[in-house]
Amino acid sequence: MTLSQTVAMISIGTIIVQPIVEKSVIKAIVGASIFVVSIIILEYLQLKFNIFETFITGKSKIVIENGKMNIQNLKKLRLTVDQLEMRMRNQGISKIEDVKTATIEPNGLLGYELSENAKPLTVGEFRKILGLYFSAQQSADQNKTQKGNIFEEINNSNPQAHPDHLN
Repeated sequence: MTLSQTVAMISIGTIIVQPIVEKSVIKAIVGASIFVVSIIILEYLQLKFNIFETFITGKSKIVIENGKMNIQNLKKLRLTVDQLEMRMRNQGISKIEDVKTATIEPNGLLGYELSENAKPLTVGEFRKILGLYFSAQQSADQNKTQKGNIFEEINNSNPQAHPDHLN
């Protein structure tokens, strides 16, 4: 949830409880609807104008660039190196050097992009490698069969003459 959604949820909870205790359901419905409409208006403004998005939601901050920590942004976020390492371990990253770029998103989660050497192999890449391997293997096998196939005379329409001593 965004900051505005969290504030509105807490406010709605507080507003709804008070009139219900006083047995005034109409006040509770009116108060809750005011906050729901305000959430909708704030989210619409965030979608239309970047200024509102930056002000209400915030922007992500880069904490790792090319395998090196950005200490200034860590200080701005009041995030220790141990806390960053904990978030990285939760994502399955064991070495900072493996990270090309890492950001702390406005919702507090870690976003990252691995360097080329640390990226896992995808199914598409694996199929491409297998295709290259099998095409190379097939061409090597064809070269072997062209050099000395013992069954070549069976497939050949012009039979070669056999030596007389074998007839």
